[in-house]
Amino acid sequence: MELNLIADQTINNKIYPALATWQARPYTQEWREFGSHYPYTIPLRLQEYCDYHDVKINIYNINDQLPNNTYYPIALGFFDFSIDYFSLLSPEIRKKLRQDQLQILFCYHEGDNPERIKQRLDQLAEDHLMPANCYCFVSANTAAAKLPGFVYFTDFELWYYQRNFTTPALEIHHCNRPHNFTVLNRLHKSWRATIMSDLHRRSLLDNSLWSYCEAGSMENDNPIEIDLLVGLRSAAEQFLKHAPYTADNLTNQQRNDHSQTESKYHTDSYCNIIVETHFDADQSGGVFLTEKTFKPIKHGQMFFIAGCAGSLQTLRDLGYKTFDHVLDNSYDLETNSTARWQKLLSAIQQAKPRLPKLFEQCRNDIEHNQQLFLRKKTDRLNTLLTQLYEYY
Repeated sequence: MELNLIADQTINNKIYPALATWQARPYTQEWREFGSHYPYTIPLRLQEYCDYHDVKINIYNINDQLPNNTYYPIALGFFDFSIDYFSLLSPEIRKKLRQDQLQILFCYHEGDNPERIKQRLDQLAEDHLMPANCYCFVSANTAAAKLPGFVYFTDFELWYYQRNFTTPALEIHHCNRPHNFTVLNRLHKSWRATIMSDLHRRSLLDNSLWSYCEAGSMENDNPIEIDLLVGLRSAAEQFLKHAPYTADNLTNQQRNDHSQTESKYHTDSYCNIIVETHFDADQSGGVFLTEKTFKPIKHGQMFFIAGCAGSLQTLRDLGYKTFDHVLDNSYDLETNSTARWQKLLSAIQQAKPRLPKLFEQCRNDIEHNQQLFLRKKTDRLNTLLTQLYEYY
């Protein structure tokens, strides 16, 4: 399939971020800084994905004769509810939108609640006398799949594929591993401190590779009702009092460089307890998976996911194995965040004494996951284009 896009300008065949006021050239540090400048539009990841995975993009100028299924792409670093995105469009783009000659294609790799975003964009379209279907929104939150004009796309699977492309997948070796779990945290969040302090007080982090690289305090944005769990608030406060905790000598910038891989985190432990970005995905009922999940998939580990309800099912839908024959994954079905953590904690406790044996029982699935991740993602992109065209 092919993707037809309008660009205000291109530099070195890269589509310049739509609506941007910041000025930069591709392959420079400044090119990576659009998301810090109003209106926080960024380079189009989708173009990069298509280039890597053999999906053709046709780039047009606004004055060209446009084919059917043509989009004006706006990639967002984050969605700012105070911005009237339609007011920033050129008169020529607005005219063609009103004449149904193209659609805006919003591309968003974050996990914000898509229903709230839809309410805002629908109101803006109405305010500007635009057709209701003048835009399509691609979101990395699975809740988008339930909304008209919204499409779910597993953005971070492709993003990590490319950012870590020069690092070969690590060998899934047969040697004994000196550690039980890998549990990594770079940034503080109250719910992360909750689960880490719970693991810590129960000695589940003993003989494991783990980190909590940022100090902080317990705020009221915690989806886990910490005060329902006896003694946990006090344990979390004590845990944070001694933070940060590190498992390496890397800088925060190096830890955030996803082109690099610290191999010990995958080769020296049996199981990765993935601490995802969201535990409830902005109260959306959806799932948001990031590179945190795809790292152990690429580099050969079994895993639990401390994240949104349905995270494992989302991976299954993508074709990955989640070791259901070996691990107690019933926690993934629990929509109550507090109960989900308790069920996940119980599953981790059950697994700990048997990790070497469980790993061997999961080996075929671990190898399957690694090979699936390493395949080109042309089918993923063609599925996305099919969904876009059906809505168009």
